[in-house]
Amino acid sequence: MRHNPIALTMNRRNQERSLRQARPERHAPRPALALALAAALLAAALLASGCRDEGGSASASGGGQETIAQATIAQPVVEGLTVAPESERVDLASPTFSDPTNVSNPLFPVSKQESVLLLGRVDGKPFRTEVTLLPETRIVEWQGQQVEVLVSQYVAYLGGRIEEVAYDFYAQDDNGAVWYFGEDVFNFKDGVIANTHGTWIAGKDGPAAMIMPADPQVGDVYRPENIPGFVFEEVTVKSVDQTLEGPLGPVEGGLVIEEVHMDNSTEGKTFGPGYGEFFTGGGGDVEALALAVPTDALSEPTPAELVTLESGAADVFDAAQSKDWNEAQATVKRMTAAWETVRAGEVPNRLEPQMSGALEALAEGVRSRKAPEARQAAIDVARWSLDLQLRHRPVTEIDLARFDLWAAQMLVDAAAGDAAAVNGDFFSIDYIRDRIQHILGAADLTRLNTELEELNSAVADEDLPAVADAARQLRDTLAGFRPAG
Repeated sequence: MRHNPIALTMNRRNQERSLRQARPERHAPRPALALALAAALLAAALLASGCRDEGGSASASGGGQETIAQATIAQPVVEGLTVAPESERVDLASPTFSDPTNVSNPLFPVSKQESVLLLGRVDGKPFRTEVTLLPETRIVEWQGQQVEVLVSQYVAYLGGRIEEVAYDFYAQDDNGAVWYFGEDVFNFKDGVIANTHGTWIAGKDGPAAMIMPADPQVGDVYRPENIPGFVFEEVTVKSVDQTLEGPLGPVEGGLVIEEVHMDNSTEGKTFGPGYGEFFTGGGGDVEALALAVPTDALSEPTPAELVTLESGAADVFDAAQSKDWNEAQATVKRMTAAWETVRAGEVPNRLEPQMSGALEALAEGVRSRKAPEARQAAIDVARWSLDLQLRHRPVTEIDLARFDLWAAQMLVDAAAGDAAAVNGDFFSIDYIRDRIQHILGAADLTRLNTELEELNSAVADEDLPAVADAARQLRDTLAGFRPAG
C-alpha cells in the first residue's frame, strides 16, 4: 500500500498552487444560471422525496437503512430541468468499504486497467485521451470513514495539444458498486493551466457519488457527480446485456445509459465488461475506446513490423533535420511495407485509419521535402506505433517512449518559434513523468528531475534555443535509462 505524493516540477506546481488559491470556495456565490439550475434540481429532488430530518438525511425506502445525506435547499424550479424520483435511485444507501481498491466490477474495472486509449472528435478537432492507473493511492475521509481510493490519471489532447488533465479517485464498496470520490482537474489554454473548474473532493465539497452500480438494471438511477451549484450528473440505465463494437470485435454484456447534466443537456454513454466507459456522444462530440490493456493485451512479443515503424519514424525525424531526403524516402518505403503487413492481421479498428493517415502525411512531407511537416508526421507515426505496441509491451515502457516523443515535439515547436506550444509540451512531459517515476532507480529519477528543472527554466524564460538544447539533452538521457521494473 503506497501513499506517496505525486511529484511536480516547479512551473507546474506554482501554476497549480496559484489557481487553487484563486479558485472561489465551493459555497461562494455562483453565476445566476448555475445557481438557478442547481436550485431547480434540488427542489425537484425535494418534491420527489418528501420531507427529511433536520440532519439532511432521508428515511430509507427499505426501512431503517442509513442513507447518504442529501442537500435540502429549496428554490424555485427552472422550467425544463428534470430529475428522477428518489424511488428510482440506487445510490442513496450509505456504503461501506472493506477492500476499496480491489475493484471487481466488470463495467468499471479501474483497478485492473493499466492503460486505456480513447479517440474521437470534439469541436471538430481530433480528440485523444490517455487514462492510466497510477501506483499511488489516496485516503479520503467521508461519513466518518477513511477510505483508500485509487488514483487514475486522465490526460486529454485536443488537436494534438494538451487540453485537460484530471486525477480521478475511485473505490468499490462491499456490495460491488464503484464510487467516485472526486477529482483534481486542470484545464489548459494556449499551453498553460487556465483554470481548475471541475475539481471537487468527497467529504469537503459534497458526498461521494456512485459511478457504477454493482448490478445495473434498466430504470436504475444514480448520480456520478452531485455537488450543488457546482457540478451535477444524473444517470438512467437504458439497456443492459447489449452487444457493443469493441476494439477487436463484438463485446457482450454492454450497458447503455443516458446522462443528464446541470444545464439539462443529455449525453449517451456505453460501458463494456473489461473495458469500462466505451463510448460517449453528445452535441456532435464523440469519444470512443480504441484500446485497453490488459484486456486487449497479447502474450506474443512485439511484431518486428511495429518495431520498424517506430524506429523508422525516429530515423526520418533525424533525416528530415539533416535534409537527407533520399534516406528518408527509402525509410518511408520500408515503413509502408511493414504497415501493410501489420494491417493484414488483427488491428484495433480505431487505430488502423490513424496509422494509415499518419503514414500518408509522412510520405507527403518527405516527398515535398518539407522538414517541419515531415518531422511532425514522424512523431505522429511513432505515437500510433506505440499505441499498437501497448498490446505487447509493459505500459511503463510505452509511457517512457511517449515521454521521449514529447521531448521531440518540443524540438519541432521550438524550431517553429511557438512558445505556447512548447509550454504545453512541457506539461505533457511532466504529467507522463507521474506515470513512470516509480520504475526508475533513485539515480535515474534524480537525474531526470534535475534535467526537467533545467528544461522548465528555459521554457519559463521563453528561451527557445535553450529549450531545444535541454530537450536534446533530455532525449539523450532517456536513451540511457534502464527501468527498474
